[in-house]
Amino acid sequence: MAALRAAWLVTQKDLRVELRSRELVYTTLFFAVACVLVFAFAFGSPEEDTAAGVLWVAVMFSGTVALGRTFERERQGETLRALLLSPVERGAVYLGKLLALVALMSGVQLVLVPVVALLFHAPLGRAPALLAALLVAGTLGFAAVGTLFSAMLSRARSRDILLPMLLYPMTVPVVIAGVEGTVALFAREPNLAMAETWLAMLVFFDAVFLTLALWTFGAVMEE
Repeated sequence: MAALRAAWLVTQKDLRVELRSRELVYTTLFFAVACVLVFAFAFGSPEEDTAAGVLWVAVMFSGTVALGRTFERERQGETLRALLLSPVERGAVYLGKLLALVALMSGVQLVLVPVVALLFHAPLGRAPALLAALLVAGTLGFAAVGTLFSAMLSRARSRDILLPMLLYPMTVPVVIAGVEGTVALFAREPNLAMAETWLAMLVFFDAVFLTLALWTFGAVMEE
């Protein structure tokens, strides 16, 4: 319970800082919408699976922008050392950062999903709960891996280049499962069973990488 309370305090701190500055949310949202607009102009007559692919590419790219600043702000403000020296498990710091990032990405998706539906004629009303579950599970898996890598590269000079190089190969299963599950929902004849299968794969991925990240975060943040 103490670790969960500490994680929640870290999440509140990050969200409060972001609400005051709004720097990261504006940057992430602008990048996500700009990415969707570029694809909308590129595809004159989108196919059935185009909307799903564009949606997840925008989620992945905008999430990378947010991840690049997850620990950068702490490093610039010289508060990362204070977080790590606090009398709580380091896994709680990771969990707090992860929850704040998931909240930020979910807020961006509240704008991103309607934009994709408008530009690509995606049928959002078929199974909204299942679509939301796919987005949440995919966002959690992407953020779970990305938060760990962002922490690992927080002291690296070339972190902006190294982060995508390490992150994208590891999150290929998330993107594939997210796209395929969303395609099953957006098809002319939706396949809910297939979408639920891909959702189960996302949940399994989340469980595995969350466990690994919580185990290794303390070692990653050692001096």
